[in-house]
Amino acid sequence: MNHPRRAFLAAIPALMATGGLAADKSYLPSKVYEFSQLPVHHGKTNTSRPVLDGLTHENCRIEVHESELAPGNRPHPPHHHSHEEMFLVREGTLEVTINGKSSKAGPGSVAFISSNDVHGIRNVGSTHAQYFVLAIHRPGDKES
Repeated sequence: MNHPRRAFLAAIPALMATGGLAADKSYLPSKVYEFSQLPVHHGKTNTSRPVLDGLTHENCRIEVHESELAPGNRPHPPHHHSHEEMFLVREGTLEVTINGKSSKAGPGSVAFISSNDVHGIRNVGSTHAQYFVLAIHRPGDKES
């Protein structure tokens, strides 16, 4: 006797292990994110606007936010994490320190931080610095 329902139910664990049931995942949609519509979060030394946070179709999590940092301030102490990160400077001047080596990054500059490199940023200019952060998480990375 043919039991298609039983065969399907028996196959569910294998489908999940291979990603065959991807319909349960919510992938980032294609869309335009209007800057004026982004919510603003106020911190002690900066403001930030989350742009997007979610999975690509390759199951990599990407997170993008915009930050504005007051002169002389840093958003947090130097740190490291397993995901890669990129800073794109829109306005102002940041000092970006990677594994103890500091460089200045002005408008249009990009800084890339490899996995587990100790890094930090500080606004060394006389005006607010505005920059975007792109974090790229591999599938299975722990949150940090």
